[in-house]
Amino acid sequence: MLLKAQSISKAFGPVKVLEDVSLQINKGDRIGIVGVNGAGKSTFLKILMGIENADTGEITRRTNKIGYMKQFAEGFENVTVREVLRRPYGMTEEIVRRMKEIEDIMMMGGDIDWNALAEENAQLESQMAKFDMELEDNLNKILDQVGFPRGQMDRQMSSLSGGERSKVMIARLAVQTDGCDLLIMDEPTSHLDISTVEWMERNILSAGCAVVVISHDRYFLDRITQRIMEIENGKSREYKGNYSAFVEKKNMEIERAMKEYERYADQKKKQEAIANQMFHDCRRYMSDYKTRLMMISKIEEKERPEDKKEVTMKIQAAHKAGKNVIIANNVSIDLGGNTILSGINLDIQKGDKIGIFGANGAGKTTLVNALLGKIPSNGELWLAPGAKVGYYSQHHESLNLDLTAEEQMLMIIGKDRKADARKMLARFLLSGETVTNKMSTLSGGQRAKVALCLLLHEPTNMLVLDEPTNYLDIDTKHVLEGALAEYDGVVLTITHDRYFLDNVCNKVAEVANGKVTVHNGNYTDLKGEPVIEVQEKVESYVVLAPFTNWVNKKKYAKGDKISISESEWKGFENAFNQGKLKKRS
Repeated sequence: MLLKAQSISKAFGPVKVLEDVSLQINKGDRIGIVGVNGAGKSTFLKILMGIENADTGEITRRTNKIGYMKQFAEGFENVTVREVLRRPYGMTEEIVRRMKEIEDIMMMGGDIDWNALAEENAQLESQMAKFDMELEDNLNKILDQVGFPRGQMDRQMSSLSGGERSKVMIARLAVQTDGCDLLIMDEPTSHLDISTVEWMERNILSAGCAVVVISHDRYFLDRITQRIMEIENGKSREYKGNYSAFVEKKNMEIERAMKEYERYADQKKKQEAIANQMFHDCRRYMSDYKTRLMMISKIEEKERPEDKKEVTMKIQAAHKAGKNVIIANNVSIDLGGNTILSGINLDIQKGDKIGIFGANGAGKTTLVNALLGKIPSNGELWLAPGAKVGYYSQHHESLNLDLTAEEQMLMIIGKDRKADARKMLARFLLSGETVTNKMSTLSGGQRAKVALCLLLHEPTNMLVLDEPTNYLDIDTKHVLEGALAEYDGVVLTITHDRYFLDNVCNKVAEVANGKVTVHNGNYTDLKGEPVIEVQEKVESYVVLAPFTNWVNKKKYAKGDKISISESEWKGFENAFNQGKLKKRS
């Protein structure tokens, strides 16, 4: 075991964020934490790290070799990239802390073991010297791998884009991955392009350390996690497997609970009807009536599963006569005297759902703007005159942040339709103060929902979406994907969300090296499922007393010989601690 949290609770004023959250992290674990925005996921990670204190509960740490990547690069605005990358962090931060502690002990003097402290300090200085010597080479290699230019090491962090800042923080974490027992990451894939995320996946899977990650990137969770912990209504629940397995098991769980409740309600109703009939028929049945009431009281009560509020979304498609929507023959795009893209050939037809992906800065948004005629291009380009285009920008330029969500809607649908505006916003779970406060006070996810509400108000036959899943919680992403799948117009979407590319698109266009290459099928059809080999340490044990593995429910008898890998250890740990398992030589 590396770290254990038991019955953690945390409140901010009258608001209870966490009520009963527990998690045990063992060697080699890869755990994803999911939950709606505001469920307390980031707060829980800060408690694990010791950054926040829990109100109640217990934290047990058996390692200090922990790397941590927080959601936002706070505290680094006025420093250079080089300073961020060389700043003590994770393991090195612990070494520096211990060296300062030893220095303070020596300055205080008294009855201390001078030789032991001097020897420990020398070892720590040796570790730091070795780290400093290797740091520059490691940094250069990792910066190349994440696609951050070495020549920009002296730029201020405040001058970087969101994607560039994320790459710096990932490089900072990756430098010390080899020395960590545990990596804790909060939304590590935000603002990253697909190639950088896939590099991170390979790095995590080959590192061999335990990983705990909060993420809304479902494809990422599918690739790296073996367990999912959901935080819901302040409590935690664990599921074995990756994100897709979690969704399947959670849905089955809800369906089973509903069936059990319906059986209970039906049985209770029948018994009550019989009892009431006995009571009204004759007093001589009074004893039977009382017996029947006793039987009813012994029926195991089942609670009705809570009805979960969900975003409801339906996209109206305007009529479009004709098959072709966009045709491009040998189109090129020049900006500022430089050719950004060339040799573009596209034939976009009614019903096509095309996902556009590529590295940050490759020209994806430029391509879309040229296809819509917003910027000039060379070559043959035709957009159907009957195209009714709806455009969604990741930066939400269509929103006036000085207005409320309600006022913004009324500007579109008419000032006398207040009830309709409220009804439309409510479909996106926007109500109360959320629709009456200025949009400048809303979260990124709430603004995204307002922008989608505005977009879907008018019938369209072509939707152009620039990073539509940014800021959205997982549940809303699923609803948006379902609505787009049913939409019979054209969808042209720029996205780094591979799960979205798989669930919505029937074609993908890769923008790279100044070219646009279109492939039939979704992202996984194009890239396939890459095989990543991860070697796990396996050790042999002998059973000294019978026990049951509480994870897989398998029973073991005295004398059995078992080979156990690191990822399987959780189910055997209790037996080992109770002396029922012994390692074989």
